[in-house]
Amino acid sequence: MARKDTRRADELRGMSDQDLAKELEEAYRQLFTSRLQLSTRQLANTSLPRKTRRRLARIKTIQRARELASLHEVAAEVES
Repeated sequence: MARKDTRRADELRGMSDQDLAKELEEAYRQLFTSRLQLSTRQLANTSLPRKTRRRLARIKTIQRARELASLHEVAAEVES
C-alpha cells in the first residue's frame, strides 16, 4: 500500500483518463478515512492526509492539463 501513496506524476501521466478518475476517487476516500482516523487518534502516520492531498493535487493537475490540451487542439482545428 505504501507504493501507491508515493506514486509520482510521471507514473500518473502514463495512465488513461479512466484510470486517473479511479485514482482520484480512491484518493478522496483515503483522505476521508485518514482524516477520520486522525480525529479519533487512530492514525499512526500523521503525514498521510498531507501526502494524500498532494496526490489529489497531482491528479487534478494532470487532468486539467489534458483538458486544456484537448481544447487547444480543437481550437487549432477550428482556426484552420
